[in-house]
Parts: sequence; structure tokens; C-alpha cells
Amino acid sequence: MGRLTGKVALITGAGNGQGASEAYFFAREGAKVIATDIEFDRLTEVVNEINAEFPNSTIALKHDVSSEEAWIQVVEAGVKTFGNINVLVNNAGIATTTPYTELTFDAFQRTMSINAWSQLVGIRTVVPYMKQAGAGSIINIGSLASKINAGGFSAYTMSKGAVEAMTRSAAAELGPVGIRVNSVHPGGIATRMVTENKDITQEAVRQIEAALPLRRLGTADEVAHLVVFLASDESTYITGAEHIVDGGQWIQ
Repeated sequence: MGRLTGKVALITGAGNGQGASEAYFFAREGAKVIATDIEFDRLTEVVNEINAEFPNSTIALKHDVSSEEAWIQVVEAGVKTFGNINVLVNNAGIATTTPYTELTFDAFQRTMSINAWSQLVGIRTVVPYMKQAGAGSIINIGSLASKINAGGFSAYTMSKGAVEAMTRSAAAELGPVGIRVNSVHPGGIATRMVTENKDITQEAVRQIEAALPLRRLGTADEVAHLVVFLASDESTYITGAEHIVDGGQWIQ
């Protein structure tokens, strides 16, 4: 028996990085996975690889997380395929590296829509199904950037700060009906958001690594292992909590 056997999980942003790792480990632990992403071709590749190892475990759905209509369609398709949803991983997000003095309303609104509004509407859409199931676990992916000196990431840090506040209020509201809500705050993780970001040079990455107690960036798998734990019945008395995965950066 896997740690997630009998669970159905919806994971956004599953086409690469942390989301792809989460989808893989959830399937390995016995969950049925509704994997979604706006980049559908890449998502399909990921899901095909997962199903080759864990047959019929995972479906791929194209998903604009900023659209409430898209959320309704994705959730309905997932429930039609697997019968219910009792885990939601709000992983999808974008990095915005614009200083306050140059940030436009459109750029701010886009960042908030994808990073924060999407998580709120995702929770709102899946909660009725979790209530039917009698329990649920929601994991919101935040960022260490909302907790530390992160100049130049103004809209991004604000959106991730909203994730923190939303997680606490949702945990308080949904706890009485058996739904847990937690957040995960990765620090420097070697995903495309970092390695392919034109505003983050290799020298900057080396400086970050040199300042970390563990002296390296983290991996997507290391974040995914924590998310599996929070989705599993091993964490049934944990809710409203912030979980930092950062190689010790927070203590510097």
C-alpha cells in the first residue's frame, strides 16, 4: 500500500519543475492524479512518462489557473474520471522580477491572478467535493521570497504573501469540516523558474549557494517529498502551518 493509496489529487503547474515531481511521487505513492498546466504539450510528456511506470494513474488537462471557468471544467473532468478529489496542490505560479518603480498595474494584476487568485478559486472549486468525501488536504505553494529581503520581486513577493494569509484563513474556516490547509515555502530550488530566468545570472546562483548552510540549491524532488507528507494521513493534525524548504536560508 502506498502512502496516498485511495486519494485523488489535483496538481496545478505539473508540466515541469516541482509540479512534475509532485505528480510523479503522488502516482508512485498510489494516488490518482489530475495533472494540469497551461503548457499542455510539456504536461502530456510528463503524464505519459508517469503512466508508463504507473499505468492509468494520471490524466493531463490544459488549465489556465487564473480562469474560474477553467477551474470548474478541470475539476468536473477530474471528478468524472476518478470519482472525487481529496487533495489539491496549488503549485502553478510565475516569477515577476520588476522593481516597484517600474511595475505596471497589468503586470501586477497578472502576477496576482496566477499566483494568488488562482489558489483562492481553486480552493473554492474543490471544497464541495472534499466535503462530500468527509476530509481533504490542500497544499498551497508559497515562497521564501515573501519572508526575506527580496528586492526586485515586488509583485511576486506580494502575491506569495497573499498565499500565506489565505492559507491561515482557509485553515481556520475549513478545519471544522475536516479539510486541512497548509503552505510550503521553497527557497532556492533548481527549477526552470531559476535556471532559465534571464534576470538571475549564474554568478548570482553561486552567491546564493555559497551563503546557504547546505551550500547548494534544492531540487524539485525535495519539495515534492514534503508535499506528499502533507497530502498523506501522516499529517492529519497539521493545518494552517507554513513549511519552509530552503537549505537553511531562513536562519541566515
